Amino acid sequence: MVVSYNKLWKLMIDKGMNKSDLRTLTGIGTNTLAKLSKNQMVSMEVMMRLCEKLDCDISDVCEFVKEQECL
Repeated sequence: MVVSYNKLWKLMIDKGMNKSDLRTLTGIGTNTLAKLSKNQMVSMEVMMRLCEKLDCDISDVCEFVKEQECL
């Protein structure tokens, strides 16, 4: 299984945000943002910060999918 942050990108579109806005709001670094963009794992601390600042639940920003579904 792999993580997908497609829900995060959709949420950002709904809120009229871009990636720079997300970085400013949450204080995450460029490396963390790059990991999110590549659907790589990030720390639970980052996930909690995203959820707190975006006023949402973790299931609103990410999901786990089977690898074959990602292809």
